[in-house]
Amino acid sequence: MKNLLCQNLGVDVSKDSLDVVFSTLDMERQVRVKASRKFANTPAGIRQLQRWMESKRAAEVELRILMEATGVYYEQLAWFLHQQGYQVSVILPTKAKRYLQALGHRSKNDSIDAKGLARMGLEQLLPLWQPLSQNIYQLRLLTRQLEDFSNQRTVFLNQLHALHHSAFAVKQVEKSLKKMVRTLEKSIQELEEAIQELICQDPLLAERVEKLLAIKGVGLKTVAVLLAETNGFATFEKQGQLVSYSGYDVVENQSGKRSGKTRMSKKGNAHIRRAMHLPAFSVVRYKEPVFAALHERLLAKGKTKMQAYVAVQRKLLILIWTLWRKNQVYDPLHDQRHQKQKEAILSLEAGASLSGVSAADVNKVAPQGRATQDEHPAPIGQELSFR
Repeated sequence: MKNLLCQNLGVDVSKDSLDVVFSTLDMERQVRVKASRKFANTPAGIRQLQRWMESKRAAEVELRILMEATGVYYEQLAWFLHQQGYQVSVILPTKAKRYLQALGHRSKNDSIDAKGLARMGLEQLLPLWQPLSQNIYQLRLLTRQLEDFSNQRTVFLNQLHALHHSAFAVKQVEKSLKKMVRTLEKSIQELEEAIQELICQDPLLAERVEKLLAIKGVGLKTVAVLLAETNGFATFEKQGQLVSYSGYDVVENQSGKRSGKTRMSKKGNAHIRRAMHLPAFSVVRYKEPVFAALHERLLAKGKTKMQAYVAVQRKLLILIWTLWRKNQVYDPLHDQRHQKQKEAILSLEAGASLSGVSAADVNKVAPQGRATQDEHPAPIGQELSFR
């Protein structure tokens, strides 16, 4: 055991079973499969898996556990292992799929997936999984259920519209559809009230959310979805991480002289993109300066309306993250003030060059704390999270 570098348990999770492979990496960088087994995805099966894993591991060597984010079926195992003090990593299924393809695997089954995860965990240093707090988990359930009910209501309203314009209307069908719409509207109202109540239970959180609602076009449901799907922005240190997680990152397709189409990846959290769809229309309609200017600028460059609105979605998401991270109130004239400040500095520098004053002397009297378009020149406030 002294020649081992690390150990990893790869877990392929399904609704009913857990396929696991225990692998090791030695000093010669050789990956070896030590054992494999299948357990039931139940509390009893998870405890049995733990006993089996402890019988195989070397106590003095680091052990990590890697699994895919398979729906909600992985959460029970991840929560248990995290509470027991194990180092758990969770990756998206597409990332695991691409890794197996890079290894040359053409077939796919639970055993191959578990073996690939065990090898991937040994070769790559993956970030550790951080569980959602109880309130964030509740908020995520509420917002996702609200999204489902809203989609169902739209379906029934479309069916009613089609029924009213059909050649033959059936009263019983119309009555059933109207009843379903009324039931869903009542449930939607109850969910919205529950979301508001959950946020208001924490005064500091409610105050912080209120600052974001100063953006015309951004409502409580939008903010609630963003907090629920990002764990209160707790794991995002850079805006690029948030953009990539949400699927707003740009994918290039270029090789040599060939230049393919550049597009948005959409490989991210679809709930966030749905939540940002309507607010993007609203901030442009309400003529919020920074977003209206971006929309008009992209249209002038020949972009389609939807491309311009997607860019607005991305910018609005970054702005909300910035305001939340710095605990600031939205200032619609921030960019205009920054532009005037920049022009004033350039004017001072131009005048100084004519009078023989150095640029360093100008900077001593120039306003400090200049910010970029998506950053506000204020100290970062204390991070808040649900507890």
